[in-house]
Amino acid sequence: MTLYPKLILDALATVRYPGNGKNIVEAEMVADNIRIDGMKVSFSLIFEKPTDPFMKSVVKSAETAIHTYISKDVEVTIATESRQAARPEPGKMLPQVKNVHAVSSGKGGVGKSTVAANLAVALALQGHKVGLLDADIFGPSQPKMFNVEEARPYMVEVGGRELIEPAANYGVKLLSIGFFINKEDAVLWRGAMASNALKQLIGDANWGDLDYFLIDLPPGTSDIHLTMVQTLAITGAIVVSTPQEVALADARKGISMFTGEKINVPVLGLVENMSWFTPAELPENKYYLFGKEGGKRLAEELNIPLLGQIPIVQSICEGGDSGKPVALNPDSITGQAFQKLAENVVKQIDYRNEHLDPTKRVVVTKK
Repeated sequence: MTLYPKLILDALATVRYPGNGKNIVEAEMVADNIRIDGMKVSFSLIFEKPTDPFMKSVVKSAETAIHTYISKDVEVTIATESRQAARPEPGKMLPQVKNVHAVSSGKGGVGKSTVAANLAVALALQGHKVGLLDADIFGPSQPKMFNVEEARPYMVEVGGRELIEPAANYGVKLLSIGFFINKEDAVLWRGAMASNALKQLIGDANWGDLDYFLIDLPPGTSDIHLTMVQTLAITGAIVVSTPQEVALADARKGISMFTGEKINVPVLGLVENMSWFTPAELPENKYYLFGKEGGKRLAEELNIPLLGQIPIVQSICEGGDSGKPVALNPDSITGQAFQKLAENVVKQIDYRNEHLDPTKRVVVTKK
């Protein structure tokens, strides 16, 4: 039997690409590089993206078609190409981002996402380029806090790749899984699926040039935390807690996770949220609802900076619900607290970058 290109193309024309129903020859997916050497055939199939979900099945179908319509004796070698450039490898993502920071908490309900949102806004008000990734995959709240719940990020072409353009408000670029799901539906994903979604929001988005990239992590410790430190070199972590002993016990565990030998991410400091309650009509009064200065004592015990103490004021809740973070009002009590927090964070980042080696991404090796 003599093989020739048209014979190969006729066989491949029986294979349909599931994405559009066209055969792969009609869809111009067969590269113009068919090589024939006796009973050996090699060629490439071209896909739109390197992560095409049908890639493996189409390659298998193409090989089967040649064996079915030509001969089982044909030795087939199929390479794959993509029109879009591949996602950068872990460790090479976000080349234009100067500092990457994790905002974490040992438990839920301590106001971590509120602190992350207002810290991002306060940094932006101080003239910095800021991005915020809502990595709380199972409880995304940042779209509501930034009044962009109805936003639907679109794709833009950058450097030969189609990237997600983040939403933006108050000078902060923002991405959240909340943009891609029904806001009333629960997210029921296994760990691997959630981790892959996080990688996409990091590596397949047009974050551009940023001074500070904040990652609002889920509470506690989870697959998301591990995926993050394996994907990015984290400049430093910010841990949020209330003064309550129960919250502080979990905050201690969270700090231990970052500073452990396997993770080894510097902790920039602790934020004590809900430090005291101040009524709007009595701004000089302080009522310590969750205990007094528990966060300060923990910071001193662990020898880490206390970055800020944020009081409870009704406007914080109202600002989160209305999509207007209180940091937008720098003259208010809480606005001043978040401005001070932002200043302290910048100081700690500068100190960390000057005195410590760059953080290394966690690499998992198989034995």
